[in-house]
Amino acid sequence: MRAIFLTDNGSLRPQATFNLRRVAEKLSKMCGEPVQAASLLHANKIPAEQLGGEPAITLGPAATRAAEQGASEIVVVPFFFGPSRALTDYLPQRMGELQARFPHVAVKVAKPLVDERGAVDLRLAQLLADNVRERMASGEPPKVVLVDHGSPIPEVTAVRNRLAGQLSVLLANETACVCAASMERREGEAYRFNEPLLQHLLADASFHRGEVVLAMLFLSPGRHAGEGGDIASICAAATQAHPALRVVPTRLVGEHDGITAILASRLEAVDSGEVLLMLPALGAKSGEKQ
Repeated sequence: MRAIFLTDNGSLRPQATFNLRRVAEKLSKMCGEPVQAASLLHANKIPAEQLGGEPAITLGPAATRAAEQGASEIVVVPFFFGPSRALTDYLPQRMGELQARFPHVAVKVAKPLVDERGAVDLRLAQLLADNVRERMASGEPPKVVLVDHGSPIPEVTAVRNRLAGQLSVLLANETACVCAASMERREGEAYRFNEPLLQHLLADASFHRGEVVLAMLFLSPGRHAGEGGDIASICAAATQAHPALRVVPTRLVGEHDGITAILASRLEAVDSGEVLLMLPALGAKSGEKQ
């Protein structure tokens, strides 16, 4: 028996958990197997009354409960764009602790939404293009900025840059330009690969007037991309400084219904061995022959 979990990093905002649950339910219907929503961190601190009375559970306790109920395989489908440290460092450590208690349980982690080493896949860029087109006004072609949170991992920023290139091709005849930007970055030269920051890009003279469509490379609402969040504050400051500038954010890419098909393909690929991480069972279940 296997247990499947759709897993994000986690947020203290209820809207993020609601979105994770929504996508997990759609993924379950699409693949024909139960899929549980379980964040890596944070979500379990949200009061249950803010989540419709159903408390959020993090992956560690959720996987432990599945093992106690007889699961011999844990499959994690990452609700992540790329191979963040949450997936490559924290998750293996947490699942290693699970296997120390339940050595008969194997753990498989599907690849994230963008597989840099896989075949060319335009699906996520096409969802972003859909979101941009929804917000484009008639008239002069807008500038488009693909914005993500910013990451200390070059491989994650490379995912953003790859998507920006794909989006530029898809929107070539509809926009003035497509640029990539980060919401924030860590201090120091070692993290300069995140540049330009959104606030710096919007301060450039070429962005002082006209329409900018902000393609939101975020999966769920939270304190950064949610209502009244950091992105909104950056945009408000830019338009206050430059009244001729109009910044129009798209919906989050993780709120597009098409995201489920990409996740389903990542889950399907697990059965053929295409995984980000595999932790084989360490031993037989108690009472079984080795």
